[in-house]
Amino acid sequence: MVSAQCPQSRRAKEVRRYGLIYAGLTPFIVIAVFPVYWMAVTALKQESDLYRMDVIPFWFYLPPTLKHFKYLFEHTWYAAWIVNTMSVSALVAVLTLLTAIPAGYALARLRLPGAENLGIAIFMTYLVPPIILFLPLSRVVSELGLQDRWWALVLIYPTFTIPFCTWLLMGFFKTVPMEIEEAARVDGCGQLGALVRVVLPVSLPGMLTAVIFSFTLSMQDFLYALAFVSISDQKPVPVGVATELIRGDVFFWGSLMAGALLVGIPVAILYNFFLDRFITGITGAAVK
Repeated sequence: MVSAQCPQSRRAKEVRRYGLIYAGLTPFIVIAVFPVYWMAVTALKQESDLYRMDVIPFWFYLPPTLKHFKYLFEHTWYAAWIVNTMSVSALVAVLTLLTAIPAGYALARLRLPGAENLGIAIFMTYLVPPIILFLPLSRVVSELGLQDRWWALVLIYPTFTIPFCTWLLMGFFKTVPMEIEEAARVDGCGQLGALVRVVLPVSLPGMLTAVIFSFTLSMQDFLYALAFVSISDQKPVPVGVATELIRGDVFFWGSLMAGALLVGIPVAILYNFFLDRFITGITGAAVK
């Protein structure tokens, strides 16, 4: 009798345990998913359904439509905005990685005088409010002839991605055991060879974290893009959607939500694939 009841009791405890876990997670899931759900409903609603005041706005009362998505590609520069956004973000991520890796490695491994304080000072530059940098950066952009071109953003965004990623990678390189590099040098590798063949492969989570940070920050920025790019076909998505689909007091809500979804959802899905490595990079976990 006792042996028959034990599995049932254990199973009941497991069900209760998981029930409490999911009950605790449910409010957070609802809060996180609800804005995306409302954006999707708004993007698929017809105009007459979108502005009805006598119904609950969280569902369809007329058949869904793709009209707002078609409007984006047929009557705006949305396709060009996507290309501009992805180009800027990818180039900034590459430039950040190419700069932050040698800088972070030098601060972590070469035993430079005051390296720790220098790393902190580099990180502190990331905390400078962007609004303060407008005047000097506008002069640089003007002198280089990049005003109203998305290449200006490729020049500007590394000013706040490189400091943070240098500090991040410096901390990550410190967690990589020195014995690994010493073993590589015994096998004939120099300083650069040990970095490329040994340190970088085991530092992939930190590098991936730097790429995700610089890519998403460049993709989501609004302030600099609004200030330095005003030509329609040169704008990134955040500025293009906000400036071209809001005209005075007229908001094209369906197209606004459609434009946000088309860029946000794929990036969120892609980010989810690398979530584990991103967390590893943020926490600075090293290879054991």
